[in-house]
Amino acid sequence: MSKKKALVLGATGQDGSYMIDLLLKKKYEVHGLYRKSSVGNTKNIDHLINNNKVFNKNFFLHKGDLLDTVSLNNIISEVNPKEIYNFADQDHVGWSYEIPSYSFKATALSVIEILEIIRKKKQKIKFFQPISSNIFGVTSAKKQNEKTAPEPNSIYALAKTTAFYASKMYSKVYDLHICGAIFFNHESPKRHRDYVSKKIVQNVCEILNGKRKFIYLGNIKSKIDWGYAKEYVEYSWKIMQRKKPDFYVIGTGKNNSVEYFVKKCFQYVGLNYKKYIKIDKKLFRPAKTRNLLADTLKAKKDLKFNPKTNLDGLIKIMMDDELKKYNG
Repeated sequence: MSKKKALVLGATGQDGSYMIDLLLKKKYEVHGLYRKSSVGNTKNIDHLINNNKVFNKNFFLHKGDLLDTVSLNNIISEVNPKEIYNFADQDHVGWSYEIPSYSFKATALSVIEILEIIRKKKQKIKFFQPISSNIFGVTSAKKQNEKTAPEPNSIYALAKTTAFYASKMYSKVYDLHICGAIFFNHESPKRHRDYVSKKIVQNVCEILNGKRKFIYLGNIKSKIDWGYAKEYVEYSWKIMQRKKPDFYVIGTGKNNSVEYFVKKCFQYVGLNYKKYIKIDKKLFRPAKTRNLLADTLKAKKDLKFNPKTNLDGLIKIMMDDELKKYNG
């Protein structure tokens, strides 16, 4: 019996690389797409690339780009996957203010182009599209669920809102299996240093090891619903396996401030955060979003959603990983 084939877009990123690991454990034949800018930046999948038993046997890499429809079409035709997981986009809110057109094309237009490719294929391909809780922007709803109306207030959020509605439209109009998750913040040791969670973890370890004196942060009062990316990716797979395609809010339903995150990281290494923190007004975002909080009732009911790692547990995972770099 031939193995189930999956294509993971954004193979070198946090979520994409966790997804590849999970699918390989589940005995899939996994194909990953990576773009030119990821060359030399494959650390999240190097353990697979350097494993002769896995690379080019159960796991294959393809050169391509979300903004190049020809490459996408070629890869989908060549691989002929049963499942496609799209973890590729321009996923940084701050960057999206600086490169609005590129951000929108990479995050929204590319999804429409992939859905067009899938629509024209004779064989049915299931497609998973992650959406960001950023789509809720300045919502007045205290908790956000699948029915909460998007109110985007960044180009990134606008693009993700478009991808969300495009997915629903194609699923309905063309009877395609397009599902997804509205992910609230999810972190891990694989997080890029552009993100506040990873920045804090790295800076705390640098301060502990005498490499820097202070940590500079923006609005530390903003509250975030933080979860563990590795767990969230498992639910992506579960969502894909359901008979009827649907979207689910995935988050912890608990809010913690950036200040709490900083305090806990410093505490973990026996330091008082108040001695090292500096507030930099330049790091405040141009547009405010409200404190977003996941309402996961639907995921609990349909997927038995129950995240095991709380924020303190996540901080321990991230800090232990970062500290290894100094104790190696």
